[in-house]
Amino acid sequence: MKVPENMHIDDLDYDLPDSLIATRPVEPRDSARLMVVHCGSGTIEHRHVSDLPTYLRSDDTIVRNRSRVLPARFRGHRVESGGVVSGLFLKEHSEGCWLVMLKSNGRLREGVVIQLEHSGPTLELIERRESHWIVRPHSDESAQQILSSCGLTPLPPYILRARGDDDIPDEYDRERYQTIYAREPGSVAAPTAGLHFTDSLEKTLRAEGVSFLEVILHVGPGTFAPVMTDTLDDHPMHEEWCSIDGGTLSRLTSPDRTGRIVSIGTTTARVLESLPEHHADGDWSGLTDLLISPPFNWRFVDVLLTNFHLPRSTLLALVAARTGIELMHRAYREAVDREYRFYSYGDAMLVI
Repeated sequence: MKVPENMHIDDLDYDLPDSLIATRPVEPRDSARLMVVHCGSGTIEHRHVSDLPTYLRSDDTIVRNRSRVLPARFRGHRVESGGVVSGLFLKEHSEGCWLVMLKSNGRLREGVVIQLEHSGPTLELIERRESHWIVRPHSDESAQQILSSCGLTPLPPYILRARGDDDIPDEYDRERYQTIYAREPGSVAAPTAGLHFTDSLEKTLRAEGVSFLEVILHVGPGTFAPVMTDTLDDHPMHEEWCSIDGGTLSRLTSPDRTGRIVSIGTTTARVLESLPEHHADGDWSGLTDLLISPPFNWRFVDVLLTNFHLPRSTLLALVAARTGIELMHRAYREAVDREYRFYSYGDAMLVI
């Protein structure tokens, strides 16, 4: 099927039973199931993430996103009324202020003060910006320090809804909703394909000659947002900050590089495909609002490891840009029929 330049969002829809939404990950991490999709032949195999070395070559290069998830969710109450307020930290907006999303049963207005739970500081509401708020914490501590003491793991809403009344302590999610190689804090959602890696799996891959490189993309909440417009071209794509150091960039663009580039996750893929065609020596960083959808001219990514994504989402469009629409739908139907586990804590797909 020929895909039009301006893809209709109905092309990215599918039916998923709620029972297949993973509410917690499997243990060990690399025991998750792995669907292997061969784009050339259309063949689909069913393995486990621990079988990944079977499909990679000694001269392949794995590229992964080492951004670390902040405990960005918070709860509190309005000082003047006691009304419950919940929120999500997005980023530091300016010196001494945050950009956040807030939810409250009562109407919020400028000047309202919120007392954070777990002995956190108060937040003063400064200004509303469409669906976001600028707030000022009454504290000398950094955002990272405040959130570390009173924040909660920013699990996607669909996991929290699917859990229902399950009482799972935040300490469990704070460790498990994080890749083992996460370093720089800044994400409010995990780069979930990397959640499947273990020290043992990495050791096996390195022993077989596979190289590892790392990039940074701080994942924002817009990554998982469903597309609300009829066509992808009309979707206002979110921006996310990303960075690659000069040494990594040189290795990626070297004419002497052999083997395939294996992208761990859609966030890594967006970083790689956002790179300028011509760049002077040294580090590169910037904001990317790249929307990858079919048809797409891939410049770097040869192999993609990714989870199973929300219907009608830009992440699913990215997968379709590698597989084609028809093969993507066939793979997802087979995943549902075989009861794969979906979304952030779910199983994985290797697109070759």
